[in-house]
Amino acid sequence: MGGRALVQWEQNRDNAPEALHVDLYAGGAAPKEVEDVTFYQVPYAPSTQGVDERLDIIGRMPELRVLQLVSAGYDQVLDLIPDHVTLCNGRGLHDASTAEHALALILAAQRELPRWAIDQRERRWAPTPQRSLTDSRVMIVGHGSIGAAIERRLLPFETEVVRVARRARPEESVHAIDDMHALLPEVDIVVLVTPLTETTRGLFGSREFSLLRDDALVVNVGRGAVLDTDALLAQNGRVRAALDVTDPEPLPVEHPLWEAPGVYFTPHVAGGAAAFYPRARAFMDAQLARWAAGEPLANVVRPGR
Repeated sequence: MGGRALVQWEQNRDNAPEALHVDLYAGGAAPKEVEDVTFYQVPYAPSTQGVDERLDIIGRMPELRVLQLVSAGYDQVLDLIPDHVTLCNGRGLHDASTAEHALALILAAQRELPRWAIDQRERRWAPTPQRSLTDSRVMIVGHGSIGAAIERRLLPFETEVVRVARRARPEESVHAIDDMHALLPEVDIVVLVTPLTETTRGLFGSREFSLLRDDALVVNVGRGAVLDTDALLAQNGRVRAALDVTDPEPLPVEHPLWEAPGVYFTPHVAGGAAAFYPRARAFMDAQLARWAAGEPLANVVRPGR
């Protein structure tokens, strides 16, 4: 299948099948002529900051047939594309990077690494007993490919993992989301890795926090709005949190979350570590080859109609 593709990386332009005319767009000022683009890979940004201009040009692409994201989440584009456009995401590309970051957040919170960094800067030597990840019971809410990658990294730390997904998968010992409330009182750490949908917005709020034991830890590497920020602030340190995503995002400088007790966060960087980029470029090479050959595309989350 021919046509014009707009992609982010030179490798994908250079390796593209001859049937495709491929141009580069890595973000920033949009190309002036995009009316004949049939395949558009939205440039990846390491956070949600500055993504809008990459999406604004979709409305100027009347010939668009495939919108390709290299992020796992796709809620931000559903209202921007007509029904005939096939939507594909980057499922699997961020598994290693996000799982690695989730583990780093857990260890940083359990072993109070931010505190020791401050003590080092202030030349203060004040050792105290620490929490441990070992022997903890960790619930993963959203046990898909990223959740499974997180579990693989947790098990060598001698943890017990409780798996939760939208639907129960008894053959894999995965609980349904409806079972979450019954399970929360028995866990030490909760990792949220769900996409943002109408059913997951505010999924973890006041009731869920109330079911956790004192000093439990909630980690969010999914979407900021899955966790109710006001409910977290109301904990006042009773339940701790380590977040890579927040609601709102970017976080305003005056927001109380900056100084909330027991809360650590990073600015939505989990999925964009070095491991992501070669995987994404290799995926795009294969995806463009499939498109040019008229073969079924990978990672279709909404087929064109």
